[in-house]
Amino acid sequence: MEILEPFTEESVFAENTVATTCLRALFHVGQALHLSPDPRRTMQSVVEALHQYANMKTAIITLVEAQSGSLVVNAVFPKSAGALHDDLCYRPGEGVLGTVLAAGRTVLVARAADEPRFLNKSGLLDRHLPFIGVPIRIGDQELVGVLAAQPESMDMARLIQQAWFLEMVSHLLVQSILLVRKLEEGKRELVDHRDRLLMEVRNRYGFDNIIGRSDAMRRVFEHVRMVSKWNTTVLLRGESGTGKELIAHAVHFNSPRAKAPFVKLNCAALPDNLLESELFGHEKGAFTGAVGVRRGRFELAHGGTLFLDELGEISPAFQAKLLRVLQEGEFERVGGEQTLRVDVRIIAATNCNLEDAVVRGQFRRDLYYRLNVVAIPLPPLRARREDIPEIARFLLARTSKRQNRRLILADAAMRLLMKHEWPGNVRELENCLERAAVMSDGNMIGPEHILISDVLGEVQSFPTTSAQAPERLEEQEAAEMGEGEKERVVQALRKTGWVKAKAARLLGLTPRQIAYRIKIFNIATETF
Repeated sequence: MEILEPFTEESVFAENTVATTCLRALFHVGQALHLSPDPRRTMQSVVEALHQYANMKTAIITLVEAQSGSLVVNAVFPKSAGALHDDLCYRPGEGVLGTVLAAGRTVLVARAADEPRFLNKSGLLDRHLPFIGVPIRIGDQELVGVLAAQPESMDMARLIQQAWFLEMVSHLLVQSILLVRKLEEGKRELVDHRDRLLMEVRNRYGFDNIIGRSDAMRRVFEHVRMVSKWNTTVLLRGESGTGKELIAHAVHFNSPRAKAPFVKLNCAALPDNLLESELFGHEKGAFTGAVGVRRGRFELAHGGTLFLDELGEISPAFQAKLLRVLQEGEFERVGGEQTLRVDVRIIAATNCNLEDAVVRGQFRRDLYYRLNVVAIPLPPLRARREDIPEIARFLLARTSKRQNRRLILADAAMRLLMKHEWPGNVRELENCLERAAVMSDGNMIGPEHILISDVLGEVQSFPTTSAQAPERLEEQEAAEMGEGEKERVVQALRKTGWVKAKAARLLGLTPRQIAYRIKIFNIATETF
């Protein structure tokens, strides 16, 4: 066995023949195909290798565009400024490149100027030099592009050898082209997926899909419509469980920043040191456990919206750090010296009385004025009782989907929900309905399933009225519903030809519910 010394390029390719030139060029083309993970950069390295090692004055790689079928330039040498345009392409049969694609065979022109189909759209080719165009083929049938080059030699025998050499290079390019296709397909799928998700989110947080028909909620929607168009800081104020995060989503996804990130952070959940790292990020080694650079929420939200929930809970010491980034849009990562600038819209939310906190010295006055540009107060559930039925039906439908069964809320149970003050607002209502669904063996949720937990942890069951006389109970329930409900039922029955099932569908009721209303309002004896 003989162990050889490492080869050198000069010793292997010492002879200056066409064969050694082609072999040397193939060696460098092979290197170019494996050096970069970016297929477009790889193809650019290939055309540069053809110039440097295969004596090609110019070289172009064009690929077939899937939608139009035209040849589009993907790599070219030399890369002259202004030589290429986004719309530079060749249709099948157009020019020499299009002819190569249409024929599916190698084309050799001894002198480009003598070929009338030579267009030279790029302005890079030399009309006085030969031209070789080679189809790039996957398998036996599919043509995916054209590799073209201009050798500096005018000798026909040498040109034929160089054409054969370019055919070998075209075979080597196939894997890179397949990778380009795969990446572009993946990119299209990601863009389509992003657009679908964005459409779903926009629909979900559109005004029509936020439940609330009361005057108080209509005022909220009007504020949101007005403020969404601008980059103004928004302060959402209201009790816990009133839907501040939902409104923050609505502001973002109905604004010009809808395609940019929506980033949120609950400020009350973290101490100051972690809150600073979470918002501003940190550099490697800034503290124990900081094993790498981490971008903070402000950086992640660049160009979009940052939702800071429970902002009234942060300490006065951290308020000063937050004020700077809100005013100037700049900060430094923890442990870093470089000042970073971001373009972020701030939506803050709090259930605290900030005015009292300012008076007590617990909240900075300057930060208060910086945040309180446009304040949107969210009404508690007890201030918009007319929305409770619609919200309850929506929440119960969501529970029904999770439990894979149809749940119906009895009228008597709905009236009990309307009487409660709901200190926990929508969050408390949701928990109450989920608990009622668990307690119910069948599909109907009655008043006996409605249990309310107060802040002391005691569970209150609403008293049922089953002990009352049926006649007195019906009179009480009819009075609670009012004449408006009776008129609504009568109108629906008239529109549907007195067909109870159709009238129930028109009103969004079950047949049992409309039959119950007909009974307690005595509609059958008065109207039929």
